[in-house]
Amino acid sequence: MIAQIAAASIFIIMFGMIVLDKIERHVVTLSCGAATLVIVFGIIMKSRDAVWETLNLGSIFTLDFWYHAGQSSESSGGINWSTIIFILGMMIMVEGMARVGFFRWLCMAIAKLVRYKPIPILIAFMIVSGVLSMFIDSITVILFLAAVTVELSAIVDFNPVPVIMAEIFCANLGGSATMCGDPPNIIIGTSLGYSFMDFLTNTGAAAGISMIFIIAFFFFCFHKELSHKPHVSRKERLRRKTGTVVTGVVAFDSNRPPVTITDKKGFFASTVIFIIAVALLITHAQTGLTVAFIGAFIALVTLITAAKHIPEILKKVDYKTLLFFTGLFIVVAGLEQTGVLNIIAEFIGKISHGNMTLMIGIIVWFSGIASAFVDNIPFAATMIPVIKTLAASQGIPLPVLAWSLAIGTDIGGSATPIGASANVVGLAVANKHGHKVTWGQYCKFMVPASVIVLGISTAYILMRYI
Repeated sequence: MIAQIAAASIFIIMFGMIVLDKIERHVVTLSCGAATLVIVFGIIMKSRDAVWETLNLGSIFTLDFWYHAGQSSESSGGINWSTIIFILGMMIMVEGMARVGFFRWLCMAIAKLVRYKPIPILIAFMIVSGVLSMFIDSITVILFLAAVTVELSAIVDFNPVPVIMAEIFCANLGGSATMCGDPPNIIIGTSLGYSFMDFLTNTGAAAGISMIFIIAFFFFCFHKELSHKPHVSRKERLRRKTGTVVTGVVAFDSNRPPVTITDKKGFFASTVIFIIAVALLITHAQTGLTVAFIGAFIALVTLITAAKHIPEILKKVDYKTLLFFTGLFIVVAGLEQTGVLNIIAEFIGKISHGNMTLMIGIIVWFSGIASAFVDNIPFAATMIPVIKTLAASQGIPLPVLAWSLAIGTDIGGSATPIGASANVVGLAVANKHGHKVTWGQYCKFMVPASVIVLGISTAYILMRYI
């Protein structure tokens, strides 16, 4: 009992400090993780085995961690090194792509394709955000898309905030479609042994249906505002007719996109590496290569092909996020090893009375509402052992609960400015360029959009699996 109270208290303190956002997230989780190891496992439980299980270092040196001949095996408890190594590998790949101008080139090429018109830009960038987020972390996608959107808005004269908000939502929606699209999915996939195709054929179908409705929703919400033509001075119109407009970032030509590719050979290499990464992820259930192997391999190939720029690439990797995950896994292991998560699972089982329909609804909507107010990454990590216990005790298929959790956490996180990391990044980019977005402005559109997708997804899951 004392161990459970201590583990729960550390977890609550961690969550509270993450929400308050006064101290950097990785410092919070690492501090709370250390407290779990020392206070819960060391002083109260006096269990070296619990510490060793939580650190989970031995798993890295097993063959199954890198390659398995059959179906993916479930990750052991504690620090999920598969998730951390995979995310590190993807970060290195993305930094390599960013260095050569891949993302800016893609965005500018698409903007030219739609003739730099605000409404087509809205729709095109929503689709780009959703598709890219299926394969690349949604945080990175929004970082580049939001920056390019602000840049285009200064040239074409439209308010970038509606477009950025739509991009944020579609990044989270697209991220829900695959295992590597959003951090909660990476954790769910590596912890429960699900493949890229498992997600694509389940949550991906729900995301695809929802995307149609969301594009229509945001078009309905923003088409009047984006159709409005702001006043442009005669001098500015004449300057644009001469061909080139120079902004604070790039030179813009009305007939062709700006030169954004900084290294043609590197651009080609990065494109090939990205295609290889996608192919390996799609086929990893058949090849037996784990996501940890894929992440390590892609990172190594990226660094080899950009040998002269290794220090530059490694310097830009977001190590704080990796440390955040490490501390988070330790704190959640404290809840799991002391039996707190079993109590939560039993409670959900009791209120649902073993009814599969009710349990799916509870997990989707509880996850969605909770993820709107607390970071969806720690929430997903916390709920994985809960749904495993529910599946075992209530006789409900684990995959159904996993898809419900993935959709709830990914989509619910879009509803508020603090619900998901992509939201925080996108609004920070807008704010940096003088476009401040209040909670009221954000929630006015994002809450209804989240409710729409959660409703569609719940209906989809019930129709498909019940």
